[in-house]
Formats: sequence, structure tokens, C-alpha cells
Amino acid sequence: MAINSLLLSASCFTIAHAAISLTPAASAPAASGISQVLSPSYAGLGIEPSNLFSFTGKDTPNQLSINLLQHLTNYSGAPPHLRLGGNTGDHMVWDASYDAFNLGKNPNQEETGPTPADGSVFGPGYLEALERFPKGMPITFQLNMAYDEGDYLDRIDEAAAAVVDGLNNTSLYSFEIGNEPDLYLQGWQLQRNGTWNGQIYTQQWLARAESVCNNVLKPRGMDCNFFEAAQTASTISTTFTLKDMVDAGICEDHNGTTYLSSWNQHDYFYFVGVSTYDITLNIMMDFDRTESQFQYWTTEIEYAHSTGIPYNLREMANVGPIGLKDVSNTFGAALWFLNFYCYGATLNISSVEMHMTDNSYSSPWQPIFINGEAANVRPSYYAMAAMAQLIGSGNGTTRLAPLATENSYVRAYAGYANDDLSSLVIINAQQVNTSATNKGSIDFQISLPDYSGQTLFLSYLSAGGADAVSNVTWNGLSFEGDSIGSVSTAQDQSGLTVALDNNGAATITVRDSEAVIAHLGARLGSLPVTVSNSTSSGSGSSGSGSGSSKTSSASTSGAASTVSTSATASSTTGGVQAAAASGSSSVASASASASGTAQSSSQMLTTDKTLLALLVALVCIFTS
Repeated sequence: MAINSLLLSASCFTIAHAAISLTPAASAPAASGISQVLSPSYAGLGIEPSNLFSFTGKDTPNQLSINLLQHLTNYSGAPPHLRLGGNTGDHMVWDASYDAFNLGKNPNQEETGPTPADGSVFGPGYLEALERFPKGMPITFQLNMAYDEGDYLDRIDEAAAAVVDGLNNTSLYSFEIGNEPDLYLQGWQLQRNGTWNGQIYTQQWLARAESVCNNVLKPRGMDCNFFEAAQTASTISTTFTLKDMVDAGICEDHNGTTYLSSWNQHDYFYFVGVSTYDITLNIMMDFDRTESQFQYWTTEIEYAHSTGIPYNLREMANVGPIGLKDVSNTFGAALWFLNFYCYGATLNISSVEMHMTDNSYSSPWQPIFINGEAANVRPSYYAMAAMAQLIGSGNGTTRLAPLATENSYVRAYAGYANDDLSSLVIINAQQVNTSATNKGSIDFQISLPDYSGQTLFLSYLSAGGADAVSNVTWNGLSFEGDSIGSVSTAQDQSGLTVALDNNGAATITVRDSEAVIAHLGARLGSLPVTVSNSTSSGSGSSGSGSGSSKTSSASTSGAASTVSTSATASSTTGGVQAAAASGSSSVASASASASGTAQSSSQMLTTDKTLLALLVALVCIFTS
């Protein structure tokens, strides 16, 4: 009989599962690599300044963005941290007379060069639009450092004063001065000429911080340790390392005042035109590759912690500058999002902002019609919802610790609330595409002897496959049922539980290209979230939060905030039932996608799938 016939006959058996054992510590003090307490605003976002109106709306508010941000606020207990910064923030100057809901061309431009630092103006309409976002949303706002004419201090003071006075619904959390100064000599912008290095940057940063402190913050009764540095693209082989800036005096007391509230750096897993290989979905889903790419940044994070000043990754994405279709906009990217937020937490990054432009496939949602495509919610938004509910479940006490899996496509984390084990995050990124008929899975053998007899409630992050771009669900929820991001129940979750036996053992099966969060005692999102005295850069056991926000909010006030996070509740109305069917197809095969996966004693394939298929096929034939 032909070998193809034997393989076709294999439909009469079930493919054997791989197995991974997970034994998390019962309490946070006993957990290896335990993170600091995560701020409810930890899983944040960044918006390119020139693209703000695409996300907020112009004359008419963008209800899609507003609803999606409100859902995250409800789930975590506070709005996600928003960084409003990027290259275009160094091309904008304040004009109080310009009140349109767009950026204007500066009629009084003084700077010359490829991208003049005063080429655009923004005015009151810019801040009015930003105020549409959820109440108390912590904002890191970029001030223009590239502008360097004789009145540069007056111009930066004007902009800072306008922002401080103009943001009252959202919560101004900090200022950053300039964007990626390590690239100021690049030919496409030429924001500086002649000698330019980290020491000169530090001197110019301090001069601007001092001016804003004395002329804007102090007169309004605000603290002056309100500034972030240095917003670098990369510090590899440059003079812009954190240590370079410390040596140049950025942390020092200046006439009784310090200005630095937080370190701020940028990274992308892959950057078109810079990275030296071709990105694929499978490469992105190999989490070892992400950790290898990020290895240098971990040394900067460690140095930041040695200074006692929090570290934020204010600009991050899987593919820069604007993502790649069929990679960044897929469900595989959602798994990457969820893992990176968890991974970043275990490095004690205080906040991670995923960067958004209106035309970027890496953005968690597309806010407007562009590139022939209507506004839509992308799979990665579902990962943000998952992270928000995970953080919210701890009521301001959530911490994470990594668990060994010995598989480059698989990651697991233990979640703790009030220092007790509360959840398990399991991400199986072994690639299987929507078109695959037999999708593999991994059995995770859980050992929780201290929790014997208790119930784990399972919340799945799921789609048809890694290549799916729609029909995603998290915890049974869909945000794709209408055009404004309303939440609806797409799947009944009532039966998704696993009981721990008398020894505290259980098995959780996670399909390839799927993730699950198992929560002890209750389903994620089913209980109210109460957050007290939280900040967007909460530092838990490792230090204190930075900055002092101008306004009180859910994320900054001392009063407790209680937010309903019922899995079926919505901050908006009009949500419709979404289809649970899987989305797009693929030409890649499931078997090829799993090649190269690392194995160890903690992951044992019970048998070779191909040989088992042949054997069982023969049995089926000769017994039929």
C-alpha cells in the first residue's frame, strides 16, 4: 500500500501529546525570579504624536479607541500608561492660537533641514482630543528637544505649561525631553551638527528640565523630578548608555533639585531595514529569539536598578517601524504580545508601551480606514485584555515569576496576588496555522500540593491558528462584533475548569498556537477589581514609583477604586454576539512549523508522531 494511503488512514487515531511539568512555588517569597508588584497601568501603549488624531478622532471622537481603552481600564483597575512620543514629537512646537483638530504647518518656521524641528504646530485642539481618553490615564508627554534656536527655552516652557494646564481628565505623569537623541545626526533628520554625544545631550537635557521646573512646575506646586531620559533607540556602542548619562551628571542634585524620575529606552524585536535577516511568523513566535535580541537591554535594566530609579520601555513592538502584514497583525503576534508583557515584568521593567501608528500592522487596533482596510481590532489587543485581567485579579498586588519549559516556543509564568499563588500563564507558540486539520497540543502537568482539591478556572486566548487575523477570543470575549469595539460573549466559559486532585496534581492541555491563564478559585474578570494608591510605574518590592502626576485619578489617587470586570460586562452598549469560527487560511503546514523546537527532560514526546501514525494506520487496516 502506498505511504500516502497509510497516512490518510491515520485519521482513526489521536496524535500523542507532548508533556511539560510545571511546579510553581506556593508563595511569592519562595518563587525564583519573582517580579516587583505590577502597576495596573503596566501594560501600556505609545502613540506617534503626529498620529494622535487618528486614535482620538478629530471633530468626532473615535469611539473604537475610547471603548478599547476603557475595557482595559475596567479589567486592570486603571487605564494603561500612554506615552505620546516619537520622531514627530521633535518636529512640533506649541501655538496657542491654533485650535484645529489636526497638526498645522508652521507659517513662522525658523529651522531648516530634512525634517525641521519647528515644521508643525499643535494647539489646544490637540490636548482637547487627548482628554477623550479614560479618566486618570497616565500620560508621558514628549517635549521637543530638537528645536535649538535662540528661544528654545521659551518654546519648551510654553509647550510644557500648555500640557500641564490642558490635561485635567487624563493624568500627566511625566515629561520626556526629545526622542532618540542617539539618532540626531542621522541624515534623514540632522537635528544636530558637529560634535554630538551623550554628555552634550545630558547638558542640554538638564538645561531644559531646569527651565521647565522653575517656570512651569514649581509655580504650579508640582515636584520637579518629573522628567524621563533618554528615549534612546539603542545604546550599543554609543555614548548614550545610562552609565554615560549618570557620569555626565543627569542624576545629580542641581541647586537642591533633581529632575530625573525614570529611565526610558526603546527597542523593537525586528526593524525593517536594520535587522539582518528576513522575519517570519515562526521566527517571531520563537521566544528564545526575542530574549536573545533583548539580552543587551537587560544589562541596561540592571544598571538602571542599581541607580534606584525605575526603568520603563516606552517604545516597543514586534516589527518596526510600522509592522509587517501577515506577521504583526496575526494571532501569533498576540502570543508574542502576551509573552513580552510577562517577560518584561520578570525583568522588573516598570512599564512597557507598545508603539502605535495609524498605519502600523503592529498596532493592537487600526483606528481609521487606511490601506484599503476599515478600522478594526487586531489579535494583539486580545493579549492586552488578557494581561489587564491578569493584573486586575491581584487588586494592585500582582507579581509574576518565570517557570522553566525547556522549549523555545513555550513560556509559562506563575502569578501571585498578596504573595500567594493565584494563577498560571501558559503560552504555547508552536506554530499551527488555520488551515491545519490536525492541530497538536501540549499537556501541562501541574503540581500544586499546597492547593489540593481546589479548582483552576481556565481562560483561553485562542483563534483558528497562528496566521488568523480575526475571530479571536480571550476568556470567551470578542471585541469584533461591531465597528466600535464593544465587548460581547462569543463562547460559554462555564465548563472550562480543572480540579486539582488530592496531591494537587492536574493536567491542562494547550493547543499549539494558543495560550491559557488558569486562575485559582474564580474565573478571571468575574470579581470586582479594587486598586488602592496605584501608579503607572509601581515598583513593588524593588523600589518606588517615579514622578508625581498632576491630577488625581484611578491610577494615581490614594483612594481605592473599584471597577467591575465581569467577563461579560462592557463599558459600552450595543455589543453583538461574535462568531467563534476561525479566520483566514494558510499555505504553511503545522508539522513544518514545529521544527527546531527544543526538548529536554521536562518535555517528553511520548512517541514519534509520524511512526505512530504509520503504526496505527496499519492496525486500522488489518483490523477493519
